[in-house]
Amino acid sequence: MWAATRSAPLVLGLAALAFLVAGLARGGIAPMRARAEAMLSSPIGILLLAFALWALVSTSWSHRPLAGLRMWGEFVLPPVAGLVIAASGAFAPSPRFTRALAVTVLLAACLLFYELLTEFAVRKWLALDRRQESFYFNRAALTCLILAVPVVDRLWREGGGRDRGLACLLGLGAAILVFASDSEAAKLGLVVMVAARLAFAAAPRLTLAATGAAFLATMALAPVIGPALEAQMPASLRSHLQPSHEVRIDIWETFGEAAMLRPLRGYGFNAAATLQDNPVAQGISPPRRAMLAIGHPHSAPLQAWVDTGLVGAALLAAAGLLLVGRLRRLPQERSALPTAFFAGCFAIVVVAHGAWQGWWIAVLTLAVLLFSATPTHTRNLEGRT
Repeated sequence: MWAATRSAPLVLGLAALAFLVAGLARGGIAPMRARAEAMLSSPIGILLLAFALWALVSTSWSHRPLAGLRMWGEFVLPPVAGLVIAASGAFAPSPRFTRALAVTVLLAACLLFYELLTEFAVRKWLALDRRQESFYFNRAALTCLILAVPVVDRLWREGGGRDRGLACLLGLGAAILVFASDSEAAKLGLVVMVAARLAFAAAPRLTLAATGAAFLATMALAPVIGPALEAQMPASLRSHLQPSHEVRIDIWETFGEAAMLRPLRGYGFNAAATLQDNPVAQGISPPRRAMLAIGHPHSAPLQAWVDTGLVGAALLAAAGLLLVGRLRRLPQERSALPTAFFAGCFAIVVVAHGAWQGWWIAVLTLAVLLFSATPTHTRNLEGRT
């Protein structure tokens, strides 16, 4: 992510090919197909598959269907790669693997921090590219944060004193990078993760309930959050906002108005990218219409409404609530960091980048694999039992 900010889907795709070969060598296609079918036939799997199909169908009424199809491919390829890795039965991170990944992420964070501190000395020396503004590292900072959390979780739960020391060092390194970066979304996500983890320690059931309620309310009210902030926020408070934050409220208000012009089925997958060209969107009030050229609403829940309408937003909301329900059924020591991770990641996508970007979905996919994979030594014990 330091060298190429869009490398995550490529790396995950190459990993999926390797695990596909490993799975075929271990037991052939039948066990892999059975595991994949079990995952896809789970309630969450069915809902996510239904959303992917609905998103694909929605490109048929988009004003730019080919662009929607290209983005749909970017959207589905990382989850498909993750499904292949999980179905292979060969992904069982050993303690050595987890330590190596922790060191890798920590080194990446240190390199990124050094680049920010020295105004890209290494990139200039290597002449990698001309993109040397600090905000280009926002994706990399988010990647380090998202990967650090499941690695810290595995090191803390499965390792000894040295592993816990490495977990603390990794967490500290990722936090320093996040607050040194320009990514306000990463800072918000980290703060929410820490707050949710502390709340979980004090009241786990209440924290899970509050997380689910906040998630559902945000998904349901996404189209009206912008207008509500515009109407209710005191002028004195708004005057203290950074210009980028003030503009973001205007963006939410504009895209929220667009969503309400076609609330049921939306404008078509990825239509938000060029919504200013859609004839229906011309009904938006002229002062706000210029904001459509931004390209996306800087809010995943709102983009789900704009692109896929109430149907798509409801499918995603149902899948998210089922995930919270699964976390509730886990032992508390297993669900603590995943719950904080869910809350933090959702906070990030509520205020940040486009919803369907492949790099973000690829990083989340890898994090899910790391959270859910059975360690090698545990699987060996289960096999002997």
